[in-house]
Amino acid sequence: METLAPFKEVIDEVKEKGGQAVKFCYQCGKCDTVCPWNKVRKFSMRKLIREATFGLSEIEKEEIWRCTTCGKCPQRCPRDVKQIDDMVALRRMATGYGVYAGSVKPYRAIGTALASQGNPFNEDRKTRASWAEGLNVKTYKEGMEILYFPCCYCSYDPRLKKVAQATVNLLKKAKVDFGILGEKENCCGESIRKTGNEDLFKKLAKENIKTFIDFGVKKILVSSPHCYHTFKNEYPMFNVNFEVIHTSQFLLELVKQGRIKVSKEYDQKIAYHDPCYLGRHNNVYDEPRETLKNIPGVELKELPEAKEESLCCGMGGGRVWAETEKHERFSNIRVEQAIDAGAKVLATACPYCITALEDSRLVMNHADDIEVKDITEIFQEIT
Repeated sequence: METLAPFKEVIDEVKEKGGQAVKFCYQCGKCDTVCPWNKVRKFSMRKLIREATFGLSEIEKEEIWRCTTCGKCPQRCPRDVKQIDDMVALRRMATGYGVYAGSVKPYRAIGTALASQGNPFNEDRKTRASWAEGLNVKTYKEGMEILYFPCCYCSYDPRLKKVAQATVNLLKKAKVDFGILGEKENCCGESIRKTGNEDLFKKLAKENIKTFIDFGVKKILVSSPHCYHTFKNEYPMFNVNFEVIHTSQFLLELVKQGRIKVSKEYDQKIAYHDPCYLGRHNNVYDEPRETLKNIPGVELKELPEAKEESLCCGMGGGRVWAETEKHERFSNIRVEQAIDAGAKVLATACPYCITALEDSRLVMNHADDIEVKDITEIFQEIT
């Protein structure tokens, strides 16, 4: 039997792009047992890692683009194979050659929009703060308590603008001295980086960093766990360290300080969905729950897969821009789990999760059975 020789040039390129850890894999398959894809279709991370080890990766195929970077497999891997880094390395190769599989072809146009307008929707940069019209929000200036950075989705998406507006209303009630940067902001760059476009990530990040420094920013409040992760864990590669706090954490601080007072009950059964990039990637599990427990009348329901075991919504790793078949959406499972738990409100703290869960709620004809809300939206109703 002929032995297939490894393709050394390809192996070297995988390593050069950040996939050095593939060599540590001893094919135990634990990654496959926890991957959410295997709840909706057959998928093998173990196989992709094996192919990369021998330079046999097929960068033109869909499989290398499926990983949502949810963090479940690195959590279980006994050999620290760094599956997320490995998949991003393969995507960097594919992006370098201009090769995009069918479901991720939109990434090309997304990259162009981010490079020109600083957002994935190709909306005019000058309208980035339109969500704040009529709210009397100031432009950030040095010395303010905090910069509010709402993220691209909360700035442009009609459903998610409500999250930014709820956040601002709460900050005003708490008399927080805050401001925004509006058109001076770029996308944080997290998701485009996970698609393999490292150069564009660096461009967006450097421009944001320059803006933050020019405006004297020290502390940043974010609605998106993806912004949180990027500012906190990835921007330090550029030798900067900003204090970063997520709205769910800051809201709890404001409640404890007595700056926000709950004025009415919220008589609802609520299930909380842990976003991957807030929970697994950054260990923020307790603050969102404690925030919800501060609301009189709330009965908090835990979902079957919660905290470290939370089920990914399917939107990470750039998949928020990819085409996913309706029957393959993890968020469908999550909505069903919440309904089965007896919840009437599915609360979360991530724009991507809200996007996925809202879509599943409507597609599965559960519009009358359950609502999807950000924690800030719930608090806005009771203060």
